[in-house]
Amino acid sequence: MRQWHAVLWLSLLGCKAKAPPAPPPPEVSVVPVQAEELAEWDDYQGWFEAIDAVEVRPRVSGYLERVGYLDGREVRKGDVLFEIDPRPYAAALDERRAELARARARLALSERDVERGQRLVTVKAISQEEMDTRLTVAAESRAALAAAEAGVRAAALDLEFTKVRAPVNGRAGRAEVTEGNLVTAGPAGSTLLTTVVSLDPIYVSFEGDETSYLRYTHLASSGERPSSRTAPNPVQIGLADEDGFPHRGQMDFVDNRLDPATGTIRARAVLPNRDRLFAPGMFARVRLIGRGMRRVMVIPEAAVSTDQDRKFVFVLNADSTVGYRNVTLGRQVEGQRRIIQAGLKEGEQIVVNGFARIRPGVRVKATPAVPDSAAARAP
Repeated sequence: MRQWHAVLWLSLLGCKAKAPPAPPPPEVSVVPVQAEELAEWDDYQGWFEAIDAVEVRPRVSGYLERVGYLDGREVRKGDVLFEIDPRPYAAALDERRAELARARARLALSERDVERGQRLVTVKAISQEEMDTRLTVAAESRAALAAAEAGVRAAALDLEFTKVRAPVNGRAGRAEVTEGNLVTAGPAGSTLLTTVVSLDPIYVSFEGDETSYLRYTHLASSGERPSSRTAPNPVQIGLADEDGFPHRGQMDFVDNRLDPATGTIRARAVLPNRDRLFAPGMFARVRLIGRGMRRVMVIPEAAVSTDQDRKFVFVLNADSTVGYRNVTLGRQVEGQRRIIQAGLKEGEQIVVNGFARIRPGVRVKATPAVPDSAAARAP
């Protein structure tokens, strides 16, 4: 019995002395740093502007008789938006036409007097002075006829202007004046009826700083990138609720000076808006071609971590440990990838999944990342 207890005691001591097995190394997914030929793009904040934006005001005064459109609807150039009471202008046109008929009659009479006078002056039946008077009256009658014709045209225009038409294709705003109200015309103080803004195509404007302007100028001088003043350089557009830059446009205008107060220069691109997705006043993310193709290092966005104000990645060393590497980020590219300006070399393996259990110097079990998983970071 004592011998059995001794064996049991020794076996228990042996169990306590045995060290626990080491935990397996954390598993991580890695991808190689790739070098690609990519064009450089520069990002800006922009806003949409209508190519045509018109304040619709009356050209004649009167009482508004009809609003001919629905607020906020698209209109075509020439559509009747408002109608002003035409009756006073129709009466004025009739009066001008009557004056025209009277001027024609007076001219016909004066021309007959001239014809008779030419026969009489040859036989000395009238004096040359009287003949000159008849010629003067005829000339005055022709001038009066021209004035009467101009009066008819002006009155006809006033009558036509009682129908206020859309000046451009686009979307009309709300009617600022309702039926029955008096609207006034004139160079100052005319009544605002509504506004019309064009929709397709549409501008997107943005501002670049002086450094960017100088860089583009040097690139144009060297022939590496044409100036946006003379070439329709490509532009990519993204909206607030969109990923990436799915819309395409081209440069249309660069201003002739920088604003000394802000140190920026205004630029503009134009793009189609057939689906009416863009509206004047909306903000946009603008990406402008910066320079030609060049070789750059590209990694998945998921590999990048943040340490206060520094960006870093975990690099897989030759001994299967991970190392901490500061990197300088460039712009984003399609597919949730990021250009690395400094800090990595082509072919180096970097961690994209399994960050929760690693730190610099830890040995890991690394496996190549599935392409889809490299785009989305996992703990």
